[in-house]
Amino acid sequence: MGKVIGIDLGTTNSCVSIMEGGDPKVIQNAEGTRTTPSMVAFNDEGERLIGQVAKRQAVTNPQRTIYSIKRLMGQELKSAEVKHTKEMVSYEIVKGNQNLACVKVDGKNYTPQEISASVLQKMKQTVEEYLGETIEEALLQYLLISAMPRDRLRRMQAR
Repeated sequence: MGKVIGIDLGTTNSCVSIMEGGDPKVIQNAEGTRTTPSMVAFNDEGERLIGQVAKRQAVTNPQRTIYSIKRLMGQELKSAEVKHTKEMVSYEIVKGNQNLACVKVDGKNYTPQEISASVLQKMKQTVEEYLGETIEEALLQYLLISAMPRDRLRRMQAR
């Protein structure tokens, strides 16, 4: 049986754990902390910065630093959640496919799923560095908070 890992993709922070000796162990990232900011930024060279490095430059690069992206998943641009999120963030939120919210950075649209995938890749990298081996397969389960409105949950499940 392969290694069993768990990833918590959080709105603010994310973490990754592994089962060791029958117990879960949260893995430290390259910065020595057990949580990684769920942030993705784009620098002047077009490079994607993820986690703590994205957070460090957020003040000097606010329009190109994406955070709280989970709030936009499955949300139509005109929804109250998107309107509320727009008031909180400095990056541009625009209409994507099927009227769903996405973010625009340097003239390119990114879905919330694409941004979240970058954070997941960072979590995968963290556990691979810890294990010293490549993770080839993973089963992801996205848990929806019970506070999520039922109509939003139904829309997301229908896709």
